[in-house]
Amino acid sequence: MESPTLNIRALFEPNTLAVIGAARDENKIGYKILKNILDGGYKGKVFPVNPQGGEILGLKAYRSVEEINDPVDVASIVIPAKFVFEAVRSCARKKVKYLTIISSGFSEIGNNEEERRIVSYAREHNMRILGPNIFGIYSAAASLNATFGSSGISPGRVAIITQSGALGIAMIGKTSVENIGLSAIVSVGNKTDVDEADLLEYLVTDPHTRIVLMYIEGVRDGERLIHALKKVTRKIPVVVIKSGRSERGAMAAASHTGSLAGSDEIFDAIMRQCGVLRAENVEEAFNWCKFLAHTPFPAGESTVIITNGGGIGVMATDACEKYGVRMYDDTLALKEIFSPVTPEFGSTKNPVDLTGGATSAHYNSALEAALKSEPIQSVIALYGETAVFDAENLFSLIDENSRRYKEKKKPLVFSIFGGEKIENCLLAMKKGEAAVYGDVYQAVSCLGSIYKYGHYLKEYSDGVDEAAIDPSAIDRVIDQALKEGRTFLLAHEGQAVMRSAGIPIPQTRIAHSLDEAVQAAEAIGYPVVLKVVSRDILHKSDAGGVALDLEDKREVVDAYQAILRNARAYKADAHIEGVEVAEMVEKGLETIVGARRDRTFGPLIMFGLGGIYVEVMKDVAFRALPINRKEVMAMVKEIRAYPLLLGVRGEEKKDLDGVVETIIKVGTILQRCERITDLEINPLLVYEHGRGVKAVDVRILLTSGKKGA
Repeated sequence: MESPTLNIRALFEPNTLAVIGAARDENKIGYKILKNILDGGYKGKVFPVNPQGGEILGLKAYRSVEEINDPVDVASIVIPAKFVFEAVRSCARKKVKYLTIISSGFSEIGNNEEERRIVSYAREHNMRILGPNIFGIYSAAASLNATFGSSGISPGRVAIITQSGALGIAMIGKTSVENIGLSAIVSVGNKTDVDEADLLEYLVTDPHTRIVLMYIEGVRDGERLIHALKKVTRKIPVVVIKSGRSERGAMAAASHTGSLAGSDEIFDAIMRQCGVLRAENVEEAFNWCKFLAHTPFPAGESTVIITNGGGIGVMATDACEKYGVRMYDDTLALKEIFSPVTPEFGSTKNPVDLTGGATSAHYNSALEAALKSEPIQSVIALYGETAVFDAENLFSLIDENSRRYKEKKKPLVFSIFGGEKIENCLLAMKKGEAAVYGDVYQAVSCLGSIYKYGHYLKEYSDGVDEAAIDPSAIDRVIDQALKEGRTFLLAHEGQAVMRSAGIPIPQTRIAHSLDEAVQAAEAIGYPVVLKVVSRDILHKSDAGGVALDLEDKREVVDAYQAILRNARAYKADAHIEGVEVAEMVEKGLETIVGARRDRTFGPLIMFGLGGIYVEVMKDVAFRALPINRKEVMAMVKEIRAYPLLLGVRGEEKKDLDGVVETIIKVGTILQRCERITDLEINPLLVYEHGRGVKAVDVRILLTSGKKGA
């Protein structure tokens, strides 16, 4: 059953709020939440609910939420799990809109049945649930701190959505140390109802929110999340931390596409597709958030490194390559810009080396020259502690230059390294908005994040490309297979699907006897290939069911007999429909195109280096469907073997247009034919530009239901 539609704004900006389980004992969560609400400056009406009634923190306490005379927008439930359902029923009678269930003791400890009962009842009565097992919600828009975390949350520009309550509470403390102001922080806990997609719906419209940080452990409805993320990232950046990188998704036994689709690989690819910045850890995520919240977007991508040491300059250069930061390399222009401010024994090449004798005055002059130079759009300033540097001026050097660069909309990041004075400066700078880091890679990583997001905004296209196919013809093939009790298509059936979509395939015929095999070979023309056709043998090569490059009648006879022997030896009870006779196709670059219905993210498309080594090389890229040509091309370029498609060592460029068209056609088939769960072409041979592609081997899996699993 779908969740009822309610205005999500009521969760973040309620006019009235009840705390069910409000307590007088300062050590209880019900007390802490009520006190945080009152101390945070919430302007709406607050109603403590406690069976004993009386007064709590100066407010009248109600024995039940139903005793409250005013309407209640949000009820925060902070009572033992065994009492929660009755509280939910009471809230339903009161017509409460949102329930934030702080209480734990549900699916996280295996109590799934009670959790389902609560959610089902809430939905039936048009209530939405956040949680259970959460620490609450903070909203700067309403000056509302309905959490049992720190009371000292500073309002700001960063919104945090976290699946982990404990990590979320720690994040609140970390934001205070890092001087990161929050527009919102929400704990989703068990995500029984309200999830990240719902919350993003509000945050994208919230004028206080400039960037969203999400900590995710698992995704419930991937298709909704994709839609929500694409909507948000077109307006503001989203940073994600995802745990469980090593977790493997369900394997599809008969599909390379399925076995290659590890859950983290899919998640990573889709986040890139949605323009999400995926951080490796919490520290990197916080660095990016603070930087993106306070840094203007640059006009271009030419970056200069200014340093007082060659070693850290080289490290920064390496980091630029890692994080996609483009270094300005016009040596003549660099010499003209920096010669007046660089010692004779320094270097005006990028990195610009001011040498170990540089003082704050030297840095100021170099930074001023870069600021005034139109071709330079961003600067990385590095400082390694020296005895001659006037360290007492370091703070003002960083602070003043950061302010001036921000006014000119040029990103400036600092990395400073040294002893106690430097560490004290780092600590002091955290209280401001300057981008200062103790590690070169941290500094360059932040600059890389703004450029990566900028690339996404420039390249984003919401168009969808589909092929003109005939689903009815494909449905007839599927109907016949399912009628025979098969959830996969045989080779000739797969070829029929390819023909319906206009995907080139080799000439083929099915032989049911030795004479028919010889006749088919001579009609097609030598050389030919023979392959066993059996519902019981999907991986034909493993069973010795394939013979290649057969040059004449004698070789066809020998191969036909050998294939039947091998098939029976591989699986004695295998039902053999016949032997496929196909043209021996000309060699080309072996690629793989696959599509499948992922349990979490829905229909996916895959492209990569194909052939028999696909599972070993694992050089593949994924995207969520639907897709357009621009995104298909980005996927193709993502694989390590992409240079092979461009032509290497004297080879001609391959037919990229044919590859793109085939990927679009395969994606269209999966989307239009809902009973296909997996579709794989391996290999898809790619020839020289203008000579097209050819789908040599096709594998298609089915479900008997209306939709793929």
